[in-house]
Amino acid sequence: MAAMTLISLTAVPDHLRGALTRWLLEVTPQLYIGTVSARVRDELWTTVTASIQEGTAVLAYPTDNEQGFALRTAGAHRRTPIDFDGLTLIGFNPSKEVAKPS
Repeated sequence: MAAMTLISLTAVPDHLRGALTRWLLEVTPQLYIGTVSARVRDELWTTVTASIQEGTAVLAYPTDNEQGFALRTAGAHRRTPIDFDGLTLIGFNPSKEVAKPS
């Protein structure tokens, strides 16, 4: 059964953005939304993770849990999904540009 899928990208190659527009609408720059099957969603995510290079990506889709959705992330970013007793929380990693004390 098809379900709403959302993919958010940051700093990815243009060819990846073009490939996603074949299946999803680019509603704002690098934010894609559409209704696709789980198989298509998984294939799109495989393409995204293989092509992001230095960029980042987040996938959100509906699932049968307390929050009603699941998240997947790829790339080096400051926010990391953490499972806390069945709820997905977002953890922040410290910035690499933190000033060292003198």
